[in-house]
Amino acid sequence: MTTKTSELLADAAPRAVAVVRGISDDQFDLPTPCEDYTVRVLLNHLFHAVVNFQTMAARQPVDLTDEGDLLTDGWRERFAAETQRLVQAWADPAALEGVSPGTGLPQETVGDMAVTDLTVHAWDLARAIGQPYEAAPATIATLNAFMDRMGETSRQMGTFAPPVAAPSDATELERAVARMGRDPGWSPS
Repeated sequence: MTTKTSELLADAAPRAVAVVRGISDDQFDLPTPCEDYTVRVLLNHLFHAVVNFQTMAARQPVDLTDEGDLLTDGWRERFAAETQRLVQAWADPAALEGVSPGTGLPQETVGDMAVTDLTVHAWDLARAIGQPYEAAPATIATLNAFMDRMGETSRQMGTFAPPVAAPSDATELERAVARMGRDPGWSPS
């Protein structure tokens, strides 16, 4: 079985895994488009998000304050395995039913949050290490639909910064991340 969310995650997961596999340990201290986050901190955050969104698919409580270091031996392979578990967790149609007990949001919105986190943080990390990154058109449409519904609330909660202007030659993904307060032209230098 699959759902729209699991199909989006199935497309986004290998793209994120490719970026993560491309990160060398000597790049951990590089800055990222997420102000105050180094590559190591953002990578840990993304790893935790991948694991937490699996639990949220089952409507189980998660401890969002746990940001322990997951970058221990074999972390690249474990990240790849966890992204596959994320896809599977959201493949069950029941994962999209009802309201999340942890967030009070519809489960469909939580699923869109999983797609958004995986995609946008993969873009952040790719930018930080100078890798190209693209997302599928359906994923970009989901990011924009999520921002239409939750953008203002997310900004009020401090999840996203105020939107920034995207240049006329920006890609659709760059326009979407600009809505989230990221500079589409950001580079580590």
